[in-house]
Amino acid sequence: MQGLRDHFLMAMPHLEDENFAGSLTYICDHDDNGTLGLKLNQPMELTLEALFEQLEIDASECLSLDTPVLDGGPVHRERGFILHSGSPEHWDSSIRTGENRALTTSMDILHAIAAGRGPEQFLVCLGCVGWEPEQLAQEIKDNTWLTVEASDEVLFRTPAPARLETAAGHLGVNLSLLSREAGHG
Repeated sequence: MQGLRDHFLMAMPHLEDENFAGSLTYICDHDDNGTLGLKLNQPMELTLEALFEQLEIDASECLSLDTPVLDGGPVHRERGFILHSGSPEHWDSSIRTGENRALTTSMDILHAIAAGRGPEQFLVCLGCVGWEPEQLAQEIKDNTWLTVEASDEVLFRTPAPARLETAAGHLGVNLSLLSREAGHG
């Protein structure tokens, strides 16, 4: 299977798992060891302002305090994952996820965001999703997910609740019209 890093996974309408129903997931890393992703269309009640207060980070220079934190997935729910534009070299614990995108899990990026010196575009998630090697490939064969290459438009310029439909639109697909039966044998 092709590498899925820097792609979206769109939950097919028949997916009923409470963790993934109606979800749009961004694939941060995909290799022989498995797959790491972040759900990006399910905002939490928690805002950046409340998160900074909980972490006792001075956010007096932050311009995005009302931004909701996203439910990134059911794994490592206590950990923060920041998907952002730009290079990973600026932050302590980062991986490149796309040509101009990175995932950072270190506190230095949160301090920079709070101080107004963070990346131009970012999403803050609590938790992530993961698949064992070959597990995601099988789920795609089972018609559980639809995939499309990721875009900054969906990631950073589309409100969270509209991201799934916007990503599907990049394929010319209306998810509500899709069948649960796959078209391959």
